[in-house]
Amino acid sequence: MAGVIQKFLIASMFMCTVPIAILYGFNHKLFPGTIQLSPHSVTLLSGFLAVISVNVVIAFYIYMAMKEPSSKHEPDLKFVADAKASIKHSGLNEADSPSNRGKQE
Repeated sequence: MAGVIQKFLIASMFMCTVPIAILYGFNHKLFPGTIQLSPHSVTLLSGFLAVISVNVVIAFYIYMAMKEPSSKHEPDLKFVADAKASIKHSGLNEADSPSNRGKQE
């Protein structure tokens, strides 16, 4: 469980920092070749690359999630037993309810 949370936090961190770093780099002309571009082109290019970078981070996170072995995840037996008991209990309550008695008669 801790590995899943760690991967999620790292992906979230990259989703926040990478686009901001791209925008900052373009606006402060830190990337080579941005000096020759017009301000309009810098805005469009930096915004486009920031959006693409977020999609790349999401795709990488999905890839990492799909690569994780499925046999590693096993349901909590107590939770499953409580859920089944809850379903049985709610089924009995529905059968005893007044609206269902009227339907039966």
